[in-house]
Amino acid sequence: MKKANVVFVHGLWADGSSWNAIIPTLLNEGYEVVSVQNPLTTLADDVAATNRVLSRLEGPTILVGHSWGGFVITAAGNHPNVSGLVYVAAMAPDEGETLGELSEKYPAPASLHLSVEDGYVWLSKEGVQKHFAGDVPDSEAALIYSTQGPAALALFGDKMTNPAWKSKPSWYILAKNDHTINPELERIMANRMGAKLTELESSHVPMISQPEAVLKVIREAANA
Repeated sequence: MKKANVVFVHGLWADGSSWNAIIPTLLNEGYEVVSVQNPLTTLADDVAATNRVLSRLEGPTILVGHSWGGFVITAAGNHPNVSGLVYVAAMAPDEGETLGELSEKYPAPASLHLSVEDGYVWLSKEGVQKHFAGDVPDSEAALIYSTQGPAALALFGDKMTNPAWKSKPSWYILAKNDHTINPELERIMANRMGAKLTELESSHVPMISQPEAVLKVIREAANA
């Protein structure tokens, strides 16, 4: 029987290559895998990019989102091909919530290292090394910084409608040492979803620092 597809959706301050420690293993195990490259312009644009990938794949698909990617999979998860949602230190908004409001209500240290120019925002090198990817080698953190795509400020005000987690099964990986999304917020979102929760002693990027632990959860979702 064909295995479920796995589609990865990156967040802010990292691009689709942030899943590179995981993708080769899944490919070797026979999964069809695609890592979306979000334009990071509006929620609608990122959802459209994800839906284009979902529509070209056949069969059930597990949608995996990191950070802001959680917003994207919460909307794109309504696609009929999606059979489950995996949140990796990710936003999991409810109806009417925005990234800006959630981040302001539950602040995290990385927010102090943001720069804005011409309506776009990015994370400083120090912010990446200390607060985004604090448990990965410096060379890896430098690569993350170099490949991040700046995000439009418009993303912070886009509201969620029709959250897919209300109708699709979900899994949540909570990063207990996260300095980019407040771990308290992660726990609140995971609990209100009724997600199957895994907690890791990790920075904001467990898919890089603890790929085997993240793979375990993805396989569980795919097998379900």
